[in-house]
Amino acid sequence: MPPTLASLVHHSALKLTVRAGEDRLDVPVRWAHVSELADPVPYMEGGELLLITALKLDAEDPQAMRRYVKRLVGAGVVGLGFAVGVNYDEIPKALVDAAEEEGLPLLEVPRRTPFLAITKAVSAAIAADQYRAVTAGFAAQRELTRQALSEGPEGLLAVLAAQVDGWAALYDASGAVVAAAPEWAGRRAARLTADVERLRDRPAPASSVVGGPEHEDRVELHSIGTGRRPRAALAVGTAAALGTAERYALHSAIALLTLTTERSRSLQAAEQRIGAAVLRMLLAGQPDHARAVAGDLYGDLLDAPYRIVLAECASGHAGIAEAVEAAAARSGESVLVVPEGDGERLVVLAADGGAVVTACGEYAAAREAARAGGQEPSVGEEDDLVIGLSAPAGPIAAAAAYKQAEQALSVARRRGRVLVEHERLAAGSVLPLLADDAVRAFADGLLRALHEHDATGRGDLVASLRAWLSRHGQWDAAAADLGVHRHTLRYRMRRVEEILGRSLDDPDVRMELWLALKATSAE
Repeated sequence: MPPTLASLVHHSALKLTVRAGEDRLDVPVRWAHVSELADPVPYMEGGELLLITALKLDAEDPQAMRRYVKRLVGAGVVGLGFAVGVNYDEIPKALVDAAEEEGLPLLEVPRRTPFLAITKAVSAAIAADQYRAVTAGFAAQRELTRQALSEGPEGLLAVLAAQVDGWAALYDASGAVVAAAPEWAGRRAARLTADVERLRDRPAPASSVVGGPEHEDRVELHSIGTGRRPRAALAVGTAAALGTAERYALHSAIALLTLTTERSRSLQAAEQRIGAAVLRMLLAGQPDHARAVAGDLYGDLLDAPYRIVLAECASGHAGIAEAVEAAAARSGESVLVVPEGDGERLVVLAADGGAVVTACGEYAAAREAARAGGQEPSVGEEDDLVIGLSAPAGPIAAAAAYKQAEQALSVARRRGRVLVEHERLAAGSVLPLLADDAVRAFADGLLRALHEHDATGRGDLVASLRAWLSRHGQWDAAAADLGVHRHTLRYRMRRVEEILGRSLDDPDVRMELWLALKATSAE
């Protein structure tokens, strides 16, 4: 604890006597300062014990003393020490009354106690307090290190919360709470997700203080990591601002978490290389070799149905990668994540129906909604992201699943969608696939001559062809739909064959004409 007025009063060598403000002696003293100026306020910083002999003060003038004391209190002076036996044999009543009126502690300093002794006592107490803080900080650092090595982040947070007499929480890169101490702090930490996301958008290292009527305590947020984009965030909640010892503990925790994060990044790179080898073997049709290489790291992932996710983005894929890794960490699922090519494509192999596949869908839905609302992407959120999701597959069908994901990715790109699932393509209609410029160009070219013929008013060949094809070549039914005689319809179909130079008896021709009609009618 820093020195207080009470500790100075109880200092046996100083012999100080309290003459006013007895109920305010517990305030900390930042320094003891001697000034005989009539107005020392411009030279005060707040927290000082001011020592005077009233050499230049009219200490017996009540109005002058009220103005003087009021100025001292306004400047943050915490106490006034008056030396008796120098200019005054006792403290003038005007000064005592003014101090009582303003609640300023007034200490009587006997003649045999030099101001230097008081200054040295304050200085020694401050130095002792700082030494205790540093010593406590080093002890906390040792305990934090021990817990980080033996128990991981959870143990570190528990020690940190005890050191600061509050709570602590760790967030992953997505802003989700991954650990908190004590246990009840998890709910409180979850309410700060928006503040963590704002901190994430700032280059590391970054910090902010959260407080106000909506918060139960004072919370400091600190980014964790050495890269441009933070890898995690630490929150510390306390009833008041941190002291020196608590600040040492906090900085030690940040350093240890940063080291842990960077170590995790190295391990992640090694795991990624193993994952790339496993993926190559699966795609090459060597599931047994892939399982042998996967070992305990990815082995359980190959024992159950999985899906392959292909994510492509010219600006990189930091956002979707973080969403995938955070979901895997929270659920304890194994996930294989491999960048491809020049880094624009990400391959993810994840358990079917698991948290990772769900996180991909939720992330895509959020990006879709943001685009629809014209919202600018935050740091790490990809604006041109497209995702293809395969159907469930097993180790022997990895190549087929990869091809399905590529097909879904291609459709997502053409349709301007963030995510397309291959299963939905297979279960849906082929007609949406016709919404492509190349298909429409083919359709326009195939039917142009018929449209030009109809434009001259010499018949309705396009409508007649559509009716005939929709009735599978049944003359009477198609003619009834058009309201013409079946001989008229037969004549029109011969004209179609003549103009196009193609036989309607050929099923490929009928198929192409039908698709062309559907493609042009969709415009």
